[in-house]
Amino acid sequence: MTSVATRPAGQPGGVAPRPALARCVAVEPAKFAATYWGRAPLLSRAADLANPVGFTDLLDRDAADELLSRRGLRTPFIRVARDGAVLAESAYTGSGGAGAEIGDQVLDERVLGLYADGATIVLQGLHRLWPPIIDFTTELSAALCQPLQVNAYLTPAGSQGFATHYDTHDVFVLQVRGRKRWRVHAPVLADPLPRQTWSGRADEVAARADGPPALDVVLAPGDALYLPRGWLHSATAQHDSSLHLTVGVRSWTRFSLVEALLELAVDEPGLRASVPMGTDLTDPSGVAPELTATVTALRDWLTRVTPAQLAAELRQRGRHVTRPAPIRPLEQADRLHALDLDDMIRRRQGLSWRLVPQPPDRIAVEVFDRTVSFPAPCAPALRAVLHARRIRVGDLPGLADDDRLVLARRLLREAIAVVG
Repeated sequence: MTSVATRPAGQPGGVAPRPALARCVAVEPAKFAATYWGRAPLLSRAADLANPVGFTDLLDRDAADELLSRRGLRTPFIRVARDGAVLAESAYTGSGGAGAEIGDQVLDERVLGLYADGATIVLQGLHRLWPPIIDFTTELSAALCQPLQVNAYLTPAGSQGFATHYDTHDVFVLQVRGRKRWRVHAPVLADPLPRQTWSGRADEVAARADGPPALDVVLAPGDALYLPRGWLHSATAQHDSSLHLTVGVRSWTRFSLVEALLELAVDEPGLRASVPMGTDLTDPSGVAPELTATVTALRDWLTRVTPAQLAAELRQRGRHVTRPAPIRPLEQADRLHALDLDDMIRRRQGLSWRLVPQPPDRIAVEVFDRTVSFPAPCAPALRAVLHARRIRVGDLPGLADDDRLVLARRLLREAIAVVG
């Protein structure tokens, strides 16, 4: 497992940053996976996590102020909530002024007024906006093998932004600043899917929230809380304002496999057949024979599906929800033209890839948005780049020096590899 490359501000020199998952849970990864993942909440105190600066290296109040005032932030990268309700975007956005006449940019003076009156500011999609969080999320996503998102919640003292609810994704709550009281209740629906939101069970949620909580804790700076999807929660800032990060884990589920299987099932003729004309599918007696025939065809087809087919479909789906680590396009373009045999290159972090033979004389690298083809003799060098942590261009196996440079430049040009 790699760790975040940027040393946190204020962390003593020579102190290696901790792996991303170890910053979120105070137990060994194997124990977290076996005991807590998808099963039970886990509270990890700052002292047990041993993070010298807590989570201020990822985002602090000054950084949040900069995002709200000087970065041209737009929706949907911000939400505002007050007294359990999400406010209309028009309450805090408008035109950016001359040369930036975009109607949904954050208006800092309106955000000031709302926050001063007790509203919670939510900065959304920080895994695509803020460099330290981008790096952290890329590493944590690789450790969990799950797509992630990161939001920040800025809550004034004594305020509660959202009513008791549950999420349809797991979360890691990372307390950055201030203190926040969390009341957690057991699920009213275990393992909810994205379509099974809490609003459809609002009465059950409210009734459960009136009972004794499973967990009632105050998070202080540097503390972390893991909540599986479905666990009810509400949070209230204490005597000072609060800033926390929520890492949302868009967990793969067995239903994800079912959805992928159904997508593959379009290739089965027996499942594409029309029902007989005149069949009333709203009548149990009419639907019964079609149910039997459909289940039989589906069962027969499922016995022929291979793990490779299913994996390919899931890989295709995953490419649309998880992006690899960002690259610096201008710098990358300059480096590929100046590349020499002594330069070190490495696979782009977080890149999902697959090496696929293309008979008779080609081999391809499948990445998240395209397939890149190469001559077959490049296979050993491609494997070296894709599997190695770093490799010198002049050490790429199986090729002459000129071909090594051509291949390395192509990998940089296609954003499969980076220099460093």
